[in-house]
Amino acid sequence: MTLDAITLSVIQAALQQTCDEMDLAFSRAAFSPVIAEANDRSDGIYSAVDGSLIAQGSQGLPVFVGVMQYSTKTIIGMIADGSCLSPEEGDIYIVNDPYLGGTHLMDVRFAMPVWRNGKIFCWLSNTGHWPDIGGAVPGGFSASATAVEQEGLRLPPVKLFKRGKLDPEIYAIITSNIRVADQRIGDIRAQAAALRVGQERLFAILDRYGDDTVTEAIAELRSRAAEQMRANIAAIPDGVYRSKAFVDSDGVVDEPLTIALAIEKKGDGLTFDFAGSSKPCAGPMNSVLATTLSSVYLAMRHIFPDVPISAGAFEPLTVLKPEGTFLDAKYPRPVSGCAAEVSQRIAEAVFAAMVQALPDKVTAAPAGSSGNFALGGHDPVRGRDFVMYQISGGGYGGNAGQDGLSNGCSTIGISKSPPVEIMEQAYPVLYRHYALREGSGGAGKHRGGFGLAYEVELLRGDARASFVMDHGRVGPQGVLGGKDGAVNKVTVFRNGEAHVPKHLSKEQDIPLQAGDRVRVETPGGGGYGDPGERAPALVGQDIAMGYYTLEQAEHLFGRTR
Repeated sequence: MTLDAITLSVIQAALQQTCDEMDLAFSRAAFSPVIAEANDRSDGIYSAVDGSLIAQGSQGLPVFVGVMQYSTKTIIGMIADGSCLSPEEGDIYIVNDPYLGGTHLMDVRFAMPVWRNGKIFCWLSNTGHWPDIGGAVPGGFSASATAVEQEGLRLPPVKLFKRGKLDPEIYAIITSNIRVADQRIGDIRAQAAALRVGQERLFAILDRYGDDTVTEAIAELRSRAAEQMRANIAAIPDGVYRSKAFVDSDGVVDEPLTIALAIEKKGDGLTFDFAGSSKPCAGPMNSVLATTLSSVYLAMRHIFPDVPISAGAFEPLTVLKPEGTFLDAKYPRPVSGCAAEVSQRIAEAVFAAMVQALPDKVTAAPAGSSGNFALGGHDPVRGRDFVMYQISGGGYGGNAGQDGLSNGCSTIGISKSPPVEIMEQAYPVLYRHYALREGSGGAGKHRGGFGLAYEVELLRGDARASFVMDHGRVGPQGVLGGKDGAVNKVTVFRNGEAHVPKHLSKEQDIPLQAGDRVRVETPGGGGYGDPGERAPALVGQDIAMGYYTLEQAEHLFGRTR
């Protein structure tokens, strides 16, 4: 290496800052609360050669780490074989096809080549969750879809911006196939603006240090990330570590799906084998390969957060292709639940296996559901249609040193629930209740964190509600003697009568009228260690705080103080 350590460190920080500024620009300019407030988006820098990850924003969803790497690689390959138009300066491609390196259809990716001296230096890419992409139900979360066409508009890589200008024909095709189309221009402009901000910041770095120096730094950073990950893995005892995680159902067939995982540690590498997992399912809980890979990567990021994020961090991780299972979805399998729910079951399986090898570093299972609740209808006061998308947090698992975090974001990201005040301003709803879900944390020497309980009422007009959630059948796993966290619960009150979905937390197209309410109670995290070993003072503190009743504490911990 010819670079000195200080220059290398400065360039690394500058690349990271570039991505962070892209994230901020995207959120601040977006119209949709799910992006502007919940930060359901991500931005990154990718190799011009193979699309591999160079840097990603610290405030972006981790699940998009492997996904955008995969989709950028796919675009580069399609350009090379002539199945996609060659890029020109100022072009921005749009793609949301799950089978070309995506997640579900609502996660829309933009990709822009960065030109220097007549050739592409790198690609900038971002993903934003659009609140609607068409399909059978508002919001795209069709819980009983049996084909991807029922979930919405599927876009291969096409140039939405050509030489810097929005293509009106492509834009018209998109807006003709989605709901509340007039609001999407704000998100589209924000998404494109974020990429242009990234290009400006990247040019400043290249102008200061030179293209060759930055290229050398990128290669060195990738090499060091791989080396650091290998060093962490090398400390794990050799062996095979097995686990299972379960998806409640696929939304169509009311039977659980199994994720069976065997992790083989040998030398300084890990091999992940999902053989024995359930076959492809009829409903929308299939996972495309890009999401499956990214789920493994993000789980390892949770375990080893000290490793700088780049493609190098993934090099020691070999994921065997899970052919013939629901974790390698092929067209036309529906996939709306893959990124938001199945990805978290995959991560849970990784945690459950790795806690056997690294009990001091790995937590019990977190809530593992994004709480996808979509509500679409007509607001008669404002005279317009709306599509509301609500995500929610849950409890994290306990670990060797402390209790789990309460109402944390989903395992796959940094997205948070939009503020109640913003949602009530934007949509005809009233939140009647919003609080921690007391008693939901799994018991243990270190208990799981608590989930969220909220209840929302439709104030006016008619609407349709859809849910694609999980952990309604079995709660997040406790480990090393810890108990499972509480299960997810959804209850819909219509005309004063309570309705619980047949698939527990999955159902679509539930008609609502003014005065009807939806109650959601998210899972608590799994407990870590024997509940009988919990410090008496901590049990007493939980009771004093109202986290558990006296009866619950006696049942779960065998004492009340």
